[in-house]
Amino acid sequence: MFNSIFTKVAAITALSVSCAFADSVSDRITVTVRGKGPDVLLIPGLASSSAVWDTTAARFEGRCRLHIIQVAGFAGASPRANAQGPVVQPTVDAIDAYIRTNQLKAPKVIGHSLGGLMGMMLAIQHPQDVGGLMIVDSLPFFGVLFGADEASAVASQAAAMRDQLVAETQDAFAQGEKQFMQALVKSPAGREQAIKWALASDKSVVARAMYEAVTTDLRPKLREIKAPVTVLYAWDTSIPIPQATMDETYRKNYAALTDKTLIRIDGSYHFIMLDQPELFASKVEVFLK
Repeated sequence: MFNSIFTKVAAITALSVSCAFADSVSDRITVTVRGKGPDVLLIPGLASSSAVWDTTAARFEGRCRLHIIQVAGFAGASPRANAQGPVVQPTVDAIDAYIRTNQLKAPKVIGHSLGGLMGMMLAIQHPQDVGGLMIVDSLPFFGVLFGADEASAVASQAAAMRDQLVAETQDAFAQGEKQFMQALVKSPAGREQAIKWALASDKSVVARAMYEAVTTDLRPKLREIKAPVTVLYAWDTSIPIPQATMDETYRKNYAALTDKTLIRIDGSYHFIMLDQPELFASKVEVFLK
């Protein structure tokens, strides 16, 4: 049961103003800027909306300038350049371009799931872009959830999953997502939101981004991340895996990070910010300090 849940997780998984506005900065991302203060970037996960950060933004926009990213093709956003070809690396490139264009000075970055993977890629490839990184329920190599030791061992399985997702009907996709979100979001209200975002996403963009995420192994490069890293990961009594095993999974996969803090969030599923917004906000508070 645990393997099936996390296999699916891997598959699916600049101005001071008083109100939000959208800045269409590239063919890969749209950025909404809220608040004023130190710069913080927020990156959502696979098939998620930037609205996943709404509660977090409301809490911190009074003291931070939040740059909330929406990936093209997710949650109803037009696919634009993501309509074909690679998705993940070009999106990381777009985030780097946004940081440089707007002359942000080593902002802190918070990324959920696929957004966490992107945050790691950004910190490895452009260390000057990241002053601190919070990774929310993500791993540097999703292939371990398939029992793989390296990317080549999971490539064919990931390709099959990608092709199946593209080929299935929208009705089949919708049914699968409604069932799947039962395992990802504990909060009924949050689950309803996450389902809407997933169903509004472009299946092809989601499928290709999923394939890239599953076949990307950042573990050998984690030592290159110089910024301090906080990793939040979820665990709940309903998950059929011992707490100690979950702890070991994260400890082992992030072992190469030199400056890290690993924090288990009990009583939550994958979408920690939706399941436990107050607890999540308290961890963000510490991270931002």
